[in-house]
Amino acid sequence: MINDKPEVGLNFPDAQPEIAMAPNPDNPPWGVPHAVVVWVISVVLLLFVPLLTIAPYVIYRIATKSPIDNPVSDPNLIFVSIIGVFPTHVLSALVVWFVVTNRGRRPFWQTLGWTWPRSLAPPLGPLLIGFIAIALFGIGYIITSLVGGSETQLDLIIRSSYKARFATAFLAAVTGPLVEELIYRGVLYPALQRAFGALWAVVAVSALFTGVHVFQYYNNLGVIAVIALLSIALTLLRAATGTLLPSYVMHLVFNGIQALFLVVQPFVNIDGSAPGATPGFWIARLFRLLT
Repeated sequence: MINDKPEVGLNFPDAQPEIAMAPNPDNPPWGVPHAVVVWVISVVLLLFVPLLTIAPYVIYRIATKSPIDNPVSDPNLIFVSIIGVFPTHVLSALVVWFVVTNRGRRPFWQTLGWTWPRSLAPPLGPLLIGFIAIALFGIGYIITSLVGGSETQLDLIIRSSYKARFATAFLAAVTGPLVEELIYRGVLYPALQRAFGALWAVVAVSALFTGVHVFQYYNNLGVIAVIALLSIALTLLRAATGTLLPSYVMHLVFNGIQALFLVVQPFVNIDGSAPGATPGFWIARLFRLLT
């Protein structure tokens, strides 16, 4: 007897896998609730994973009857806590992957829009992005110089030891820009802009990005203002290009400059008191070369 029923999965659009359609980064397959959950999980991980990382060291100090009197002055404790940020970034990236790909059912980079836009074609496009990042860094230095403020937690961290300084530079230049762009401009922004429009999405993402850093820089309004400025620039770039890669490149250059200063400063001037050890000195030299 001939079976007249069509075979399931052959030439029927509904049966095609999700990856058959080209992803649209501005129309993501996840919604605002999923995006907010990703952000909340990343913040929780940032708060608690470093604490779990330092737990063995604290237990060791107690077991050897040498308890930590002042955590801020213990260079080993500070270094271990910085190392704990690396697994935080890895776990956050896995959460992003889980939502973006729907457990491997969608392409990761294509869905996020990890491409270079035609409007910023090489070589002028990347050079422009790099120049804007350098300019933002210079503006940031001017803002912090004018506003002033107390020493931040980052200042205390990098002064605690060379290994803490280099570990901070590594996180700032390697894992930090990537993971933060995946979360804020990759997952949060497209979901919010579809629901509330690009303007409110830029405002919300910039506020969340800045807010996460307030705890670390709460006693220095100048630094907080610079972080807000950077976030606005990154999110506006994501909105203008419709892709994520340019924002990552700008973030990478900005943080890379900071990381370079952190690594070079001890070899230029150990105490950082002379003009040659300050970011302002190097920025001035850079602009002299460019003009």
